[in-house]
Amino acid sequence: VQLQASGGGLVQAGGSLRLSCAASGRTFSSYNMGWFRQAPGKERDFVAAISWIGGRTYYADSVKGRFTISRDNAKNTMYLQMNSLKPEDTAVYYCAASRFRGATRDDRYDYWGQGTLVTVSS
Repeated sequence: VQLQASGGGLVQAGGSLRLSCAASGRTFSSYNMGWFRQAPGKERDFVAAISWIGGRTYYADSVKGRFTISRDNAKNTMYLQMNSLKPEDTAVYYCAASRFRGATRDDRYDYWGQGTLVTVSS
């Protein structure tokens, strides 16, 4: 599976962005998918995940209620709708694919996209 994240940009605090993760490969629908982010000088952190069966979702506490993860298996695409953005959401956002449902550790993910930068100004 090859992944390509897009949709990042500069937004003011309180604004919204929608990230997309396009996947190539006919087995996309068999993978659980996730979003991670890495702020400058910090470790990569889990943001959200969605299972391949049933679309069960998982969120980090820091984004719960503000971010929504979804997927369209017919389009081989995953999304992250980010609302009420805060300056602390500034990071490079990565999408990833995992064999494990609900995985929050990055070592549980097998494939990674290249990342897209989100900058939230105050």
